[in-house]
Amino acid sequence: MKIHDSIRQGKFETPQAKAWVNLMFTYHHVMDRTRKVFKDFGITQQQYNVLRILKGKKNEPATCGEVKQVMLDKNPDLSRLSDRLLAKGLINREVNPQNRREIELTITEKGLELIAAIEIPLKESSGLDDALTNAEAEQLSELLDKMRE
Repeated sequence: MKIHDSIRQGKFETPQAKAWVNLMFTYHHVMDRTRKVFKDFGITQQQYNVLRILKGKKNEPATCGEVKQVMLDKNPDLSRLSDRLLAKGLINREVNPQNRREIELTITEKGLELIAAIEIPLKESSGLDDALTNAEAEQLSELLDKMRE
């Protein structure tokens, strides 16, 4: 459905204004769909993001600072997030023996299993595979990268 029809607005001041509204509308649409998947698995989008980052470290610990640098949401309370993930048995948290001011996080086997279980429902909820070809997805990524520059 076209953005005009979705929000019942006939005209936009500029193509950039239309693109901005479309981007925001689409972001909320996708987040609503993915939020349901996360809820079904008992985690939040931010918790999933931490698990995804730790999985990418391939059994190497990551400091809280390293995790925060690459998180999608730049304003998380990582202490609280890690408390919740620790309580669920999804991560381990330890003090770095070389620098006691650093806290290191690692994903547990249970965390890896959750990431694996959530992968297919999350992919299906995004709708990207059905909506875009590989070339279109690559083009969209390039345009979004350009927008952030």
